[in-house]
Amino acid sequence: MSASPKILLVKLSSLGDVLHNLPIVWDLRTRLPDAQIDWVVEEGYVHLLEPLLSRDAFRGIDRIIPFGLRRWKKNLLSLATWKEFFEFKKLLQASSYDILIETQGLLKSAIVCALTKKSSNAVVAGLANATEFSGYEPLARFFYNQSVQVPTQCHAVDRSRWVMCSALDLPLLERSDAPQFYPKAFVKNIPSAVIQGLKVPFILCFHSTAREAKRWPNEFWVTLGKELSVRGYQMVFPWGSAAEHSVSQLLASQIPNALVPPAFSIEDAFSVIADAALTVGVDTGLTHLAAVLDRPTVEIYCDSPRWKTEGYWSDRICNVGDIQNPPSVQEVLNASLKLLDQA
Repeated sequence: MSASPKILLVKLSSLGDVLHNLPIVWDLRTRLPDAQIDWVVEEGYVHLLEPLLSRDAFRGIDRIIPFGLRRWKKNLLSLATWKEFFEFKKLLQASSYDILIETQGLLKSAIVCALTKKSSNAVVAGLANATEFSGYEPLARFFYNQSVQVPTQCHAVDRSRWVMCSALDLPLLERSDAPQFYPKAFVKNIPSAVIQGLKVPFILCFHSTAREAKRWPNEFWVTLGKELSVRGYQMVFPWGSAAEHSVSQLLASQIPNALVPPAFSIEDAFSVIADAALTVGVDTGLTHLAAVLDRPTVEIYCDSPRWKTEGYWSDRICNVGDIQNPPSVQEVLNASLKLLDQA
């Protein structure tokens, strides 16, 4: 293998999946410091990758290639959509890649690999099998020349590392090889949030998630919020849709001095999380963002397996509950107080 191969990472979505794929950028950069590393990602998640763009102080990702599939599907008959698609294809073919690492296992991401310009002996590595509780489309295997078998119970970070190590013919990385997500200088210098009504110290409560069964009961949030508010913390209930806003208002109305902030973007989320004394959240992308930023985080699992996405890389993360075994209020309160005491 060349000392400076051209590598394309294909992980399109969603928020948590993109975050858990970040460590392979640094795994690759450690082993191949002169490689060109590009990443194809859904356009809505570009901001997650921007802190990794190569700068004077470090080298991370060289190029981010935005993919607009979610938006394009809504306007398939539009000439503008097809113009954007062909511009996207042009970007994919601007470099001839030696290694493609596809860690999603879906047909849409495999097709991105097929559209990419490749060198004559390029490695196209992807998942050979599904992991439990994750989306997988077996047809994707036909677009790889290296299908990688992974354990059926495999953490999202470890799964990406399995595919990466296979593509480069490297020994498997162990959990003792602590994953890096964002540059330390970036994490240290995240600007403070400016949100009207926000008071320090505050605790972020990410109560919403795409699947209802993964939610923690409203009455549990209220009890937890009251316990923490009497200790001097403002409870903050973000939201991302009209339905989530209604739930946030319901919860906040029952907790003294609680706040329902205006809707905020992914860029804003970095600042709000960085300023929080603690983040408590269900198994959802913004909770995982707090964990990968190594902020004090309690991750609540109610109807998804803890082994799949738990934050195992820091003692500033507490993982409570498990699939079909939601934690009690006391468990979450104990974990919260433990992390607050550590601060």
